[in-house]
Amino acid sequence: MDGRDLLAQRFEEHRPRLKAVAYRMLGSLSEAEDAVQEAWLKLSRADHERVENLGGWLTTVVGRVCLDLLRSRKQRGEQPLDVQGADTHVPDPEVGPLRDGRDVVDPEQEALLADSVGLALLVVLDTLSPAERLAFVLHDMFAVPFEDIAPIVERAPAATRQLASRARRRVRDADPEPGADTDRTRQREVVEAFLAAARKGDFDALLELLDPGVVLRADGGAAGGLSRLVRGATAVVAGARSFAKLAPTTYLALVNGKVGQIAVHDGKPFSVGEFTVRDGRIVEINILADQDRLRDLVDARTVAAVTSADPAGGADGTPPATG
Repeated sequence: MDGRDLLAQRFEEHRPRLKAVAYRMLGSLSEAEDAVQEAWLKLSRADHERVENLGGWLTTVVGRVCLDLLRSRKQRGEQPLDVQGADTHVPDPEVGPLRDGRDVVDPEQEALLADSVGLALLVVLDTLSPAERLAFVLHDMFAVPFEDIAPIVERAPAATRQLASRARRRVRDADPEPGADTDRTRQREVVEAFLAAARKGDFDALLELLDPGVVLRADGGAAGGLSRLVRGATAVVAGARSFAKLAPTTYLALVNGKVGQIAVHDGKPFSVGEFTVRDGRIVEINILADQDRLRDLVDARTVAAVTSADPAGGADGTPPATG
């Protein structure tokens, strides 16, 4: 094995962690992959023999690349609006099959799904400034010291600590996940009950399963009328009929480490939904129905794996209410 092959092997050992960092920074699987690839290009051109801590060096490189991408988004006016506003953007979901309550993922997917980093949290991270997001993700999620983060954001360590502190407060105030049920068996019970009630049109049962302050966010991309932000159990249930008309057969799936759903039409993904459950009730629903993005995110193999893992999905033929 020559030096370049050995370097590539060492890089691949760090790839899952690097992609996990980039995904949490960007909320985009494709951009996360691009950021990791950029890190490899920089490493291949660098004097890597002088790098003492390869993992730390690569994490710093990925952090810089992601920070530049986030700043570029903001300059182009693409930064998502505050989560309290009329924002309907849903980050890229990581979708896999759910078999007997057990997720079947490869090591790279496991790194992405570690610590149940759900879409709800990624939505909140979208509200942070680029520098706040970097400081929070690297320090609070990956234990990178502030002394190592400070040069990336071009601030002193104390100022970098303040960035992370501000971000932490905003995440704590807006994040619906603290106290969320992490037991997938319990999640599955609630999600299955919700889908069954939706299929039957049992709106009293739906109200019982929804937290009074539930938030439903649907991202339909360019499709007119599909994107919406709905707050409150009564409003979510009232809109269930319109969702039911749009939704094809739905199957249980693993979505960012949680029990969620994927709606399928003619063998293709129609929508992906993630549920945040707390104290036996659903507190947030995030739905991606952007057909352009779904084509890139959910391939035929994933659809086949999900549908075979949940053969009873949509068995009664009645579309569920969460397309």
